[in-house]
Amino acid sequence: MSGTVLLVIDMMNTYQHPDAEKLAPNVEKIIDPLAGLIAGARERDDVELIYVNDNYGDFTAEFSDIVRSALEGDRKDLVEPIAPPEKCRLMTKVRHSAFYASPLAYLLGQLSPDRLILTGQVTEQCILYTALDAYVRHFPVVVPPDAVAHIDAELSDAALTMMKENMSAEIIPAAECLG
Repeated sequence: MSGTVLLVIDMMNTYQHPDAEKLAPNVEKIIDPLAGLIAGARERDDVELIYVNDNYGDFTAEFSDIVRSALEGDRKDLVEPIAPPEKCRLMTKVRHSAFYASPLAYLLGQLSPDRLILTGQVTEQCILYTALDAYVRHFPVVVPPDAVAHIDAELSDAALTMMKENMSAEIIPAAECLG
């Protein structure tokens, strides 16, 4: 049993897509808080670190291939500080929610966490949909707004409000997530 699960969602990104120009500056702002959360998770026995990343339609890709592509992409500076450490759990997904077409629900059923901390990108897309899927599975959700990146600020604010009001998510700074 893990007290807390820290999910790092879709951070292995090449930044070679239509929204990259809008997204990358917002990702820059979350790298330090996210790197701090990852480091804190690695130091604790009661926190499970799980990276979930889109496979971008490549169903032959191993997680290491996705990381390698991201590190060779346009913004490796946004990948290197938060690249998956050894001995953490890695899984791919195929759409917006970290639960969709991934073994995440099964794994969380085995771990029985007290709460999930959702980090990564994109707040108004993958983070929101993952929060909803976690909520319907009765997992308490925490979202640190300084550790999630958005494309559209207005939609991000709306998504955070929806997660708080409709899904009972706790919205707190990254520095407060691990107590």
